[in-house]
Amino acid sequence: MKKVFKAALFATALLFLTNLAVKAQSKTGFIYFGVVVQAMPERPVLEKTLQDYQKQFADQYQAMQTEYQTLGAAYEKGRTTMTDAVRTAKEAELTDLQNRMQKFSTDAQQKIEARQNELLKPIIDKVSVAANAVAKEKGYSIIIDATQNILVVKNDADDITPAVKLKLGIK
Repeated sequence: MKKVFKAALFATALLFLTNLAVKAQSKTGFIYFGVVVQAMPERPVLEKTLQDYQKQFADQYQAMQTEYQTLGAAYEKGRTTMTDAVRTAKEAELTDLQNRMQKFSTDAQQKIEARQNELLKPIIDKVSVAANAVAKEKGYSIIIDATQNILVVKNDADDITPAVKLKLGIK
């Protein structure tokens, strides 16, 4: 029984020491991922494409707004001479247009966000591949995105941002 207990104790101690050794060998680094993405040479083209896409929605919204203002001004001008039925119909028309504008705005924002994600994906993938390569080269097992500046303790030597930029050929 003592031999079984000693063997179990030895195995537990060995497992504990192995776990400590593995933890001691894991190396954690960090990257300012957003900084690298912003520095990518493809970024200005992406921003121009996105601005052009947003402008399409802005132009449509402006046309709707002009129509709303025109209908509103006509309503205000003739309101006192309208019958109750006409006034109610005009108010419903204004409310309907206002609701359509609100829905259009929400839908446009969702489409713009989806387009931005679609355009950013190749850049993010490229930065991720480079970050993984640098992490492997430098022996890091964990890389944390420090863009949000939530790191409590950090060693500048563990910042792989410059190495990833170098690997991507950007300054």
